[in-house]
Amino acid sequence: MKKVVIGMSGGVDSSVSAYLLKEQGYEVIGVTLNQHLEENSKDIEDAKKVCDKLEMIHKVVNIRKDFENIVIKYFLDGYSLGKTPSPCVICDDEIKFKILFDIADKYKAEYVATGHYTSVEYSKDFDKYLLKSVHSIIKDQSYMLYRLSPNKLERLIFPLKDYSKQEIREIALKIGLEMHNKKDSQGICFAKEGYKEFLKENLKDEIVRGNYVDKDGNILGEHEGYQLYTIGQRRGLGINLSKPIFITEIKPQINEIVLGEFSELFIDKVELINFKFSVEYEKLENLELLARPRFSSTGFYGKLIKDKNKIYFKYNEENAHNAKGQHIVFFYDGFVVGGGEIK
Repeated sequence: MKKVVIGMSGGVDSSVSAYLLKEQGYEVIGVTLNQHLEENSKDIEDAKKVCDKLEMIHKVVNIRKDFENIVIKYFLDGYSLGKTPSPCVICDDEIKFKILFDIADKYKAEYVATGHYTSVEYSKDFDKYLLKSVHSIIKDQSYMLYRLSPNKLERLIFPLKDYSKQEIREIALKIGLEMHNKKDSQGICFAKEGYKEFLKENLKDEIVRGNYVDKDGNILGEHEGYQLYTIGQRRGLGINLSKPIFITEIKPQINEIVLGEFSELFIDKVELINFKFSVEYEKLENLELLARPRFSSTGFYGKLIKDKNKIYFKYNEENAHNAKGQHIVFFYDGFVVGGGEIK
């Protein structure tokens, strides 16, 4: 019997995933990663109940220290630099999957599984296994996992690849799981009160009021601190002008936020930093790729360009979806081929 280690969050997706794996004949080991201060949260209790019901081993791993040093630091540093960071992407790559694979190796388990809505499939074009989008953009989670290395992808199982969320809830109800109607987690897991409140609490000594200005430097009003805002933001600015206005630039060095019209957000090229490709870059350079510059984006077509050892993505058409710090992920025929952070 082959073994699989599965990440158990206490939610309906990972719980039904564990059940499906058991039904397929795997020996399943459940692992819950605890990034909170308390040792017995409701999510941990729910995960343990499911593992007991399904007669699975259940392990709880405290990741608080690494979570603070890597994910929360990345989040706070990003906003301090005037960026809009994506902490979940970094957490999945540098903490969650790293630990799950370490535990799988310890237990000599062939596979690792999670309740993500995505798939790993063989690409004839690139002659390798890659993440593939198998759901609508609204539910597809391949974007979040683009940084996973090919050697990890070969050992991954995503049991939910052929199911809708409604079908998963129906299975949970049918087999008697208490969390069949448990709400999906929303927002950032470590900022339950909202990202602005978290920033105010953790960057309180650095956040000071500053000026809103237009592109010519004329003062338009006062903001609460540049760290609390993002590129493209329109609501919550605390300023009333005679027309719709958006944040078009954040200048952390002088604590200024530039406001402008929506049209000023449109660009046709972004530079990538901290990038990772699951396909050799040379094979991608002349292909037309679908780029999603944020998780909620349905994507825009264009091509990768290398210029003086820097990598850019040139869109076929301008768009207003780009913010420094967000991750842009590239797809070819539904397969995830790489991505990076927008500089």
